[in-house]
Amino acid sequence: MSPPSSVACVPPAPRARRPARSRRGGRGDTGISSRAMSIMNSFINDLFEKIATEASRLARYNKKPTITSREIQTAVRLILPGELAKHAVSEGTKAVTKFSST
Repeated sequence: MSPPSSVACVPPAPRARRPARSRRGGRGDTGISSRAMSIMNSFINDLFEKIATEASRLARYNKKPTITSREIQTAVRLILPGELAKHAVSEGTKAVTKFSST
């Protein structure tokens, strides 16, 4: 049933935005604002693009038609600085090993 014509329809008030919850580690009440999440998303997408471009370039230099984990690993070593590259390669190797064993 529609409201009488003399009553104005008021749209519902917008809901308050809560910070997104972090997914791993830390305390349960720790969150991240939507702006910070957007910045992190842009950062990760940019890093992915840099690694993919470098891996593609490496495959082309070696006259290979596909990008393998070896090209990705080399691209990570070229793009990320020092200790960060070592940790990234270690985590990536662990992920590939786990994926291959299933």
